[in-house]
Formats: sequence, C-alpha cells, structure tokens
Amino acid sequence: MSLRHAVLGLLAEAPASGYDLMKLFDATLANVWPATQSQVYGELGKLTTSGLAVVASHGPRGRKEYAITDEGLAELRRWLIEEEPNVPTRHAGLLRVFFLGVLTPLEAQMYLLQQAESAARAHAAYRHIAENARWDDEMLSVYGRIALEFGLRQSASMEEWARWAADEVTSARAVQAGELARQQEGRHKTTGPEEEKKAAAEG
Repeated sequence: MSLRHAVLGLLAEAPASGYDLMKLFDATLANVWPATQSQVYGELGKLTTSGLAVVASHGPRGRKEYAITDEGLAELRRWLIEEEPNVPTRHAGLLRVFFLGVLTPLEAQMYLLQQAESAARAHAAYRHIAENARWDDEMLSVYGRIALEFGLRQSASMEEWARWAADEVTSARAVQAGELARQQEGRHKTTGPEEEKKAAAEG
C-alpha cells in the first residue's frame, strides 16, 4: 500500500481538505498506514500535478478542498485489482525466537511474556477503536470495521501464541537444548577455533 493510494481512497469517499484528511488518517488508517501532516500535504500536491486529484474549492484562510478525478479513481481501481499487496517476509521478533536458547529459560520466558503484553495492549487499542468510533453505513466505516477485525484477531492470536511459547521455553526439552547450546559456546570460547581444528584432526 502506498500513501498515494491511501489518499486517493479517502478522497473517493468524499472531497476533503488536507486537515480533513489528517483527521481521517488518525481515525481510520493510523494503525495500518500512519502518515504525517507534511507527507499528506506533499502527496496532495503530487496528486494534483499528475491529474489524479483537483482542488475542488477554496475556503477561508487558504483552505483548499480536494476531490478525486476520473483518472484518480481509475488509478485507485487499478491498484486494488491489479497490484499484488506486498507481504512482509521478515519478522524481527520471530527471528529472535530461533535463538532464545542462547538465553536462560527465565530470560527467554520474559522476552515472550513481553511480546504477549505488547499484543494485549494492541488488542486493547483496537477494542477501544471498535467501541468508540462513530460507525455509520458509509464506505470507510463498513470496510474499516472489516480491517479492524483483522487487527483484533491478529493481536489476540499473537498474545495466545506468545503465552504458549513462554511455557514451552521452560519445558525440559527446551531447557536441555538451551543448556547444550551454552555448553558448546563455552567450549568454543575456552579452546578457540585453532584448538578445535587440532582436536578434530586428532580425533
């Protein structure tokens, strides 16, 4: 998803000023695709230059209201239908899980419980939005609630997994694997690479 298409999508709902768009971003897209005021205003300039949006009206104190053009709507539809969304292939949190055996079982458990608490806070934030947003029958509300449900389910699943994993790293099998890893690390530090090669050759 690009900021360009996020702005076009909001303008497809109704014409809006830069200020209106920032309010909409904060209310609807902040947890999906956050943007700063300078980024939104900069993108509006690019959209008008490329003919995907126009200044539909002028108001007091230099207020401009932007509207999507037919070309802009066609570009939004093309993006929705033809472009495959980018799926992240890297996850720094899960990468750490592969190497938690380097830590003590308590340290590994604490890391995972922190992940569980982080997911719980995210879930609470999504619930707050669900319970306090002004939902109506317009496009952003209907489809926004569908997107919000993803956040609710994902955060709940993440918390459940992290608490399960926190128990797993204290199991006998995990503890034994961690101890073996630390013993191997200790032998490597004691003997050094050259000694290890010599011992291997003699063996």
